[in-house]
Amino acid sequence: MSHDGVGSRAVLRATAFLTAGALAVPLLAGCGSDEKASRPLAGQDIAQVTRAKVAQGGTMKWAVDALPETLNAYQADADAGTTRIAQATLPSMFQLDANGRPAVNPAYLESAKVIETEPRQVVLYKLNQQAVWSDGREIGAADFVAQWRALSGKDSAYWTARNAGYDRIAKIERGASDLQVRVTFSRPYADWKSLFSPLYPKDVMGTPDAFNDGARRKLRTTAGPFKVEKVDTAAKDIVLTRNPRWWGQPAKLDGITLHTVPRDDRAAALADGTVDVADVDAADAGRIGGAAGGAGTGSPLVGGGKTSAKKLRSWALAHGLERGKVAHAGQKKLRKAITRYLEEQDALRSFEVRKSLEPAYTQLALNGSGGVLADERVRRAVARALDRKELARLVLTPLGLPAEPVGSHLALSGQAAYADNSGALGGQDTKEAQALLADAGWVAGGPVKAEKTGEAAGPESAKDDEDRSEGGKDGEYIVGEDDKNHDDGDGKHERGDGRHLAQDGKQYSGQGGAPGAYAPKGTAAPAGAVNGPLAKDGQALNLRFVLPTGAGSQTLNTVAGRISAMLERVGIRTTVVKVSDESYFKDHIAAGDFDLALYSWPASAFPATDARPIFAKPAPAADGSVNVEQNYTRVGTDQVDQLFDQAASTLDEEESRDLIRKADTRIWAAAGSIPLYQRPQLVGVRKTLVNVGAFGFQTPVYEDMGFLKKGAKVAPSPSKS
Repeated sequence: MSHDGVGSRAVLRATAFLTAGALAVPLLAGCGSDEKASRPLAGQDIAQVTRAKVAQGGTMKWAVDALPETLNAYQADADAGTTRIAQATLPSMFQLDANGRPAVNPAYLESAKVIETEPRQVVLYKLNQQAVWSDGREIGAADFVAQWRALSGKDSAYWTARNAGYDRIAKIERGASDLQVRVTFSRPYADWKSLFSPLYPKDVMGTPDAFNDGARRKLRTTAGPFKVEKVDTAAKDIVLTRNPRWWGQPAKLDGITLHTVPRDDRAAALADGTVDVADVDAADAGRIGGAAGGAGTGSPLVGGGKTSAKKLRSWALAHGLERGKVAHAGQKKLRKAITRYLEEQDALRSFEVRKSLEPAYTQLALNGSGGVLADERVRRAVARALDRKELARLVLTPLGLPAEPVGSHLALSGQAAYADNSGALGGQDTKEAQALLADAGWVAGGPVKAEKTGEAAGPESAKDDEDRSEGGKDGEYIVGEDDKNHDDGDGKHERGDGRHLAQDGKQYSGQGGAPGAYAPKGTAAPAGAVNGPLAKDGQALNLRFVLPTGAGSQTLNTVAGRISAMLERVGIRTTVVKVSDESYFKDHIAAGDFDLALYSWPASAFPATDARPIFAKPAPAADGSVNVEQNYTRVGTDQVDQLFDQAASTLDEEESRDLIRKADTRIWAAAGSIPLYQRPQLVGVRKTLVNVGAFGFQTPVYEDMGFLKKGAKVAPSPSKS
């Protein structure tokens, strides 16, 4: 799992994910049932056309962060690549629509509905009569039964990452015909639509050995528009080809190749034709956009003649060439690097950036397990110091995307459960934040005991200087001490042009370091700021802000710098600790070794099931440890747990939605997790490719992807019109 926290929906429901809330407050109502449905802040941007305009044939090369460790989406090490393959090759009874809401998938289902509620809930699935596995066998009850038994949690021999929902099934049986499947639940389950998506064949789910090992590198039996042709570990490719037994609209493409490309190499990979589609960060998005506008024509190489190394270096840095390779390069190397850059820019004219908002949000996590932030008043003060609108604008406005703060922990705008419940905590208010801190005993000018500067937590404390933060020792930098020369590890200065504001964290995976971003050097304290740090019992109020250093982490660091400046205004200082991507989640977030941290979580269409482990109250385990599930802030309440349980057990959709909103209100009040903004989704795509790009909420339609027919036109997307 990467530090940005975004993973497949199956894994999200399986492994146990994220943050929480706590606080004894009166039950706060959610929005009324007459509230108008929200709309997604941004729609799809996929160059959508009808199938008639899509040419037959061709292979699309799609960049992925890493070769998936497994093709079984229900194992703990499944990732985004696993999900993409499952979507293209396996049945899903329900898929998400443009609003992030589950809808019957007609390729596999004629219908699915609750037909009985007493004495038990019974769901009847009526299967598409044409639906068959690639070996010719009909999809049927035997596959449903095998998956239920594997994922129910009753047999520990299955190495499953989840059993939520499957553990509520009492029995599965054939209906009136082979095309009907009756699922009887032992207790009501509101999120029954989350089950059997994806559905694996019984030969994968039928035995522990087949489940644990059989589908890690091979998927012999499939039932989608594509099948897995081969997994090439040497080339780091997974090749999907058209499934000849697919009964739906035939795939337009002959094949899709998922090719591993590190985040830092995406622009070059697009330019040299290694891939046709790739998620990119804002810097690469800027390069692609600049190429379309002819950027680079004013290079110092134009016109020949001699140009000083200083001017070449200045131009190279201004255009985002890799700093480490040009900072001290001589004139010959600089000319070569600029020439290569210009050649890539010319090739990038064949691409465009399609952009939307991911179904995921970035949040500030506050570790409430102990120390200063165990006091809910201090957590609330941190939250009230933040201008969430400003943070959303910082990230999204330069990208031309809607800059609205996220108002819910449990849904995003457009989803049925979404409502802005942030009022339970309140907006930015410096005076209120200061009052909360004073009430908690933190006062300005109090005596502070001298204390030693700590080492960066985890194994990174022993890293070389190249892995350390700007001007700080052992990966630390105290915001507010601006009398130092804050270079990053190699004398480079952070850009201020916003070009790097794309992905917050190394989306799923990716290697390498990235310069940090902190409060700008010499920034004056804003009007009304506390004069000096706050103190209590001889201790200064200083929070440890842990951040990753790897590729794609620039946005996290930039946002952290702005947050630190906002906290400084109310008297809270932060010590920024930079750690490697590899240790960020495992050694710091999951281990609870942080005060403040930034990471993202995906929104789910089934929050009663998927979000519960993220916000569940930590509970003592049998061995004396504390089981936090995915609640990395360690903040939770019995009331929130009860609301999740009630929401998952009611079959009244309106009632379940209102219970989710009430739970979200309590999570806001606890101030363990502060949602900031919906993540940007930027995809570099060859201009001739259609029905692919930034999908937003909606499940991709793989059989419609392909190359535009000659002479056909694409209507401008709403985001570009």
